[in-house]
Amino acid sequence: MTMTKAPQRRLVVSIHDVSPTFEQPVDRLVDLIHPILGGQKFAMLVVPDHWGAAPLHRAPAFARRLRDWADAGVEMFLHGWFHRDDSEHRSAITALRARTMTAREGEFLGLDASEAERRMREGRDMVQDAIGRPVAGFIAPAWLYGAGAHAALRALDFPLAEDHMRVWQPRSGAVLARGPVVTWASRTRARTASSLAVAAAARVLPPVLPTMRVAVHPGDVTKPSLIRSIDRTLRTLVRHRTPARYTDLLGAAA
Repeated sequence: MTMTKAPQRRLVVSIHDVSPTFEQPVDRLVDLIHPILGGQKFAMLVVPDHWGAAPLHRAPAFARRLRDWADAGVEMFLHGWFHRDDSEHRSAITALRARTMTAREGEFLGLDASEAERRMREGRDMVQDAIGRPVAGFIAPAWLYGAGAHAALRALDFPLAEDHMRVWQPRSGAVLARGPVVTWASRTRARTASSLAVAAAARVLPPVLPTMRVAVHPGDVTKPSLIRSIDRTLRTLVRHRTPARYTDLLGAAA
């Protein structure tokens, strides 16, 4: 009798907003997730110049740390340019998304294709110069993309991109993973409570999705309840899932 091999269940973890601005919180997050995942199978989303106040090329010590992490196997993604949304949103729907889904941090939601491409290209160059290798892909701040950002992604041929509901290849449009990202929010009590509830649900749901994605942010370290939830969630998920890299998805079905 032929035995059917069970499909692999993957766990993909990322640290967002990696910047000299947040060096200490990033260190705390690395110290938290590294032993749970059993190695460097996580991604860092690097902001080239967070809010225009932390240019990576003027922080050589931090850039060297990024290269060390990359050399050790951590995936490096470009994560916007400033991370700050400075667009004037003409669409009422887009303006509503910008206000409700993030605190002025959906940088690529309102950019036209030309400006989005410029920021992506210059940001990619800065991060790649720091890490000494190509970035794994592009992930927009707050997972928010406008039409211009999508056009720029295709023009620059980033290998991978991600929003809140999927991972895909920009050039072909092929979807590599589906399902919401488990993440936490520290901005308000209500958002914190909601994110804790979602994480608790994720811990008890059956492992149906082939790929589960988890994202942590520097602000998470400001609240002990979030740190406890992240720790418990990751420890629960690794019992049934194998820690994986985003690039592992290129050879796997969504």
